[in-house]
Amino acid sequence: MNRDPRLPDSPDTIVVFSDLNCSFAHLAVYRLHEARRRLGLEGRLWFDHRCFPLELFNRTVNERPGVDSEVSVVGALDPGAGWRLWQGPDWTYPVTMLPPLEAVQAAKAQSLHASEQLDLALRRAFWAEGRCISLRHEILDVAASTGAVDVEALAEALDDGRARRAVMDQFETARHGRVDCSPHVFLYDGTDVANPGVRARWVNGDFGVGFPVIEADDPTVYTDLLARAAELICETAA
Repeated sequence: MNRDPRLPDSPDTIVVFSDLNCSFAHLAVYRLHEARRRLGLEGRLWFDHRCFPLELFNRTVNERPGVDSEVSVVGALDPGAGWRLWQGPDWTYPVTMLPPLEAVQAAKAQSLHASEQLDLALRRAFWAEGRCISLRHEILDVAASTGAVDVEALAEALDDGRARRAVMDQFETARHGRVDCSPHVFLYDGTDVANPGVRARWVNGDFGVGFPVIEADDPTVYTDLLARAAELICETAA
């Protein structure tokens, strides 16, 4: 029987489908890292980032007005994640997130640790520092700042496109395999939570026209998810 392609390959891993240009995903990834640290699970539990490329689903760039409308609303849920309105000229705003998504996949050849640290650093570079992470040199500069990524190896992987297939395969899995949104988290036992802990609706128009209203936010869901993942590690080791 084929294993569900949305699920982790091992119990010590949590799969996170997301886009880098998604405020709800930035919040979720930050909270996952914080919960792992708080529970003392660093070095025991890993995040396997997979692609939910909004630009491919929507067949358009993730428009800046929509993204800007989310920053103060979603950012207020956890300011520690790092947030700032885009300060550069409009023409420096990223038109695609496929190159940095590909970089995160390429870094997995080094380790999940390298990949998850690059993912986290790229999110902070975009959301908190206003950097155009579509650009090759920005991706490599961010990678160097992590201290966890072999930048020369990553550059080679980006230049020959070896991780591009992974991006498209994950898009197909997300499109046809019941991945609901960015972010959507999956555990080894099939537990899954879309946009963990947060329920939102849009007022006065959809994304890019109206603005989001947060109807519920329960950050304890991250503690529950990581605690369950830790239980799975123990259960499979027994």
